[in-house]
This record gives sequence, C-alpha cells and structure tokens, in this order.
Amino acid sequence: MQELPKSYAPQEVEDKWYQFWESNGFFHASPNSGKKPYTIVIPPPNITGILTMGHVLNNTLQDVFIRWRRMQGYEACWVPGTDHAGIATQHVVEKSLLKEGIARRELGRDQFIQRVWQWKELYGGTIIKQLRKLGTSCDWERERFTMDAGLSNAVQEVFVRLYEKGLIYKGKYIVNWCPKDHTALSDDEVNHSDSNGHLWYIKYPVEGINEFVVVATTRPETMLGDTAVAVNPKDDRYKHLVGKSVLLPIANRIIPIIADDFVDSSFGTGAVKVTPARPKRLSDRRTPRPGKIDRDGYVGKNE
Repeated sequence: MQELPKSYAPQEVEDKWYQFWESNGFFHASPNSGKKPYTIVIPPPNITGILTMGHVLNNTLQDVFIRWRRMQGYEACWVPGTDHAGIATQHVVEKSLLKEGIARRELGRDQFIQRVWQWKELYGGTIIKQLRKLGTSCDWERERFTMDAGLSNAVQEVFVRLYEKGLIYKGKYIVNWCPKDHTALSDDEVNHSDSNGHLWYIKYPVEGINEFVVVATTRPETMLGDTAVAVNPKDDRYKHLVGKSVLLPIANRIIPIIADDFVDSSFGTGAVKVTPARPKRLSDRRTPRPGKIDRDGYVGKNE
C-alpha cells in the first residue's frame, strides 16, 4: 500500500485529477441526455490581462452551483469563454506598444489589429489556463471567444430578424463621443460629474407689441438653433402671449410662442427656449420624455 505523503502537494494532486476529470468527459454536457438541463454561461473575463481575485470568487461560486446540480442528476453545462473588451483591450495594447516606443497610429490599422490578436492569443490563453488551474468544471468543448465567427454571425442574424419584425430601427441618436479614440462610448464608460451652472437671461421681443419674453437658459450658445419659446398654458404671465411670435435675437428670425404643460413655471423665468436635436454635454444626463420639453429647452424625439 502506497504511503500517503506527509504534506499536500497541490501541483501534483490537482493537475493529475483535473486531467482525469477532463479526459473522461465529466464536464461535458449532452443536449440529448434526457436529463433536466441546468446551464451557466460564464461572464466572459476580458482579455485585458490576467484574472483578478474578483474573477476567482465569481468563478468559484459558479463552480459550486454547477457541481451541485451535476451531482443532483441534472445535465449541467457551464459554457466558458473570454471577451474581446474592445476599447479596454485597445488601451492595454497601446500601453504595451508605448513601452516599445511605438505609437498606435505609427503602425497603421492592419498592423495594430494584428498586434491586438497577438495580445488575445497571449492573454486569452493565460486566462483559460488560470481557469483550469482553479479546477473549474467548464465544458471546454464549448469554449467561445466573443469575436468568433460563429458568435458574430449569430449576433447579426438576431439583429436582422429583430429588424424584419419591426422591433428595432435605425435612426439618429445622441451618443457619448470620445475625441481621443474617435468612437462612441456607452454611459457605463463615461465618468459623469455634476457641476454648478449659470443661468443667462435673454430678452426675446414679442412681435407687434412692446413686450419681451425673458428666457433663462444654461446654454445661451444654442440660441441660434431655437425654433420656439415654450411657456406653461396655466402661467398667468404668459397666457395672453400664446400663439404670438417673438424675434430671435442676433438671428432676427421670427419663432412662435407655444404652450406645453411640461414647462416648469417655477424655474428661471418660466419661459423655455426650444432647441431641437442639439448636442448635449457628456455631463448632462437628463433625458426628457418623448415629445416633451426639458427645462433647458431640449425636445425629446417621438421616434
């Protein structure tokens, strides 16, 4: 009888048994087994480097659930993979190039993309090795990368079907734009910050009578695009002016005075300049209701 070692040697025991589990297909799930399915799709770690302690915790919890269900007789399938993490990966590759004294634009598009794929092969493979070292019971026959041809085709197919059913449409939309990377950013990728603004008071002469409508705005530079001045129909100060017109200062263009109950009579002067489809600052997170006017005169589209 072989004597048990006096100390535990994980590098010997863990690799041995993990290879045994994998070679015998203990982690592989069959869609036609007849068992009740239980599936987890791994939140794919970004290929921006190596796994963190957060990844270790997260994958340990997933492994506990998938092994528990597997022992209960479920057809348990844990689908592994990695994520390309577009902009984040681009940045780490750029930093790596700078250490070599190379700027991204010096390489050109094709060579830079080639370097990104080289990065993916290096760190994507490292992450998969780390997951195996953790003992995760993933179905490695189903390993995927988010830019695999099959996954990309599936995404395109879904979007085409949704479009054909009228569930999505293509249109213009205000986005967060990165002037450095020349790309659109999601709200999750933008650090929003609040700042104290300033109200500017501008007189709009009413056409035909000796009166002014004073508009308070935080964005006076957008006034050249004004198409109307809006007031609350219940505001006694402006009831008699609804339907009349004002002269847009500087541009000397006639625009109407309209009524909308969404206008806040208590804010500023109670009169709002209406400027459709103007660009908004990254820090401006207000989203008006479709077809309604926010307090700075931005009109939400009905699209």
